[in-house]
Amino acid sequence: MTRIAFVGAGSVVFTRQLLHDLLRVPELAEVEVALHDVDADRLDTARRTAEHLAARTGTAPVVTATTDRAAALDGADFVVNMVQVGGIDATRTDFEVPARFGLRQTIGDTLGVGGVFRALRTFPVLTAIADDMTRVCPEAHLLNYTNPMAMNMWWLSETAPQVRAVGLCHSVYWTVHDLSELLGVPVEEVAYRAAGVNHQAWLLEWSHRGEDLYPRLRERVAADPELRRRVRVDMFRRLGWYPTETSEHSSEYVPWYLHDDAEVERLRIPVGDYLGISEDNVREYEHTREVLDAGGELDLPDEVAEYAPQVIRAMTLGEEVTIHGNVPNRGLVDNLPEGACVEVPCTVDAAGIHPQPMGSLPPQCAALNHAFLDVAGLTVRAALEEDPLMIRQAVLVDPNTSATLAVDDVFAMCDALVEAHGDLLPEWARVRVSV
Repeated sequence: MTRIAFVGAGSVVFTRQLLHDLLRVPELAEVEVALHDVDADRLDTARRTAEHLAARTGTAPVVTATTDRAAALDGADFVVNMVQVGGIDATRTDFEVPARFGLRQTIGDTLGVGGVFRALRTFPVLTAIADDMTRVCPEAHLLNYTNPMAMNMWWLSETAPQVRAVGLCHSVYWTVHDLSELLGVPVEEVAYRAAGVNHQAWLLEWSHRGEDLYPRLRERVAADPELRRRVRVDMFRRLGWYPTETSEHSSEYVPWYLHDDAEVERLRIPVGDYLGISEDNVREYEHTREVLDAGGELDLPDEVAEYAPQVIRAMTLGEEVTIHGNVPNRGLVDNLPEGACVEVPCTVDAAGIHPQPMGSLPPQCAALNHAFLDVAGLTVRAALEEDPLMIRQAVLVDPNTSATLAVDDVFAMCDALVEAHGDLLPEWARVRVSV
């Protein structure tokens, strides 16, 4: 029986989506599901959600729930990681402290000061998961959803290369889905490939029955002034290639927009958007718990879009599927740094996950990816060397931060975040730095 461990299962809404997708596959309906979270209340809600899904789908998975991570991982074939260290309180800190210094963020989970400090909180947990996997399920595949994706997967490749890991994110799929819908083309009929880094990959191929869809997209954008009032449409017009993450995300990975009031207004950038999203997630969790307490029925999504169920199905049943995964750059993208985490198409079958070499990116796209990876690489190096000064250096070279703040303010902001996060950070990182 296939055993799937969910780490951070207290992310109940996401757990529900993944489990529902899994249980709709008849051959996987009797899987063993091991749920883990450090929050006992959330874990209990996740367990009840799984049992509710089993009853609704008429399936019989073996569901266990435990706060003991090693016990959950023991004998697992797949480990799905969706941990958010510090929860919503840490997210508020990542936004509120930088805002006092005048730094705008939209999502703050991937790059910039929010991404750097989220990575520093997460790396020790990833190491602990990898250590447990090495002891109790050394052949398992780690399917990581936790952000900052590029930093986390780079960290794992440096510190736990023995763990078979891939980072999964739905951004490429939903980009293609939404663009195809914009043009009135069925997404199931299009062919596409993207490459770059997670949340800043580039749609390099996109066609419908052999027709390149980019000319039609350019015509559609040229005809719609309101459509042009979005960050990634603006980036597409200027760079020639469409980025694979939302405008909210994309705005904070470049130095062009967030520091400028006029650009924020022109492109309708929702500053602080992730705070509202996080609050909505808390409300959705509370609603889920209330529905279960009352014996009601949860809303179940219709569309299967997440990659983890597809990966598990392909590897377990011997089918073949192509996804976009985040893996170390071992000859995959020629003009991005070797060893950095890149996002590329991957074929998945019974033998494993096979990343596809993509050659070189368009040079203007690679240039932006290099700036992104400079921040990620310095953050990983800071943790490897336990160097608190390098944390500040990572934030200094961040495009949005460097376009907004003076150097002294960057250091002061990092000191304030260290103090605010306290023991959520590793001990070596909890020091002020004088220069």
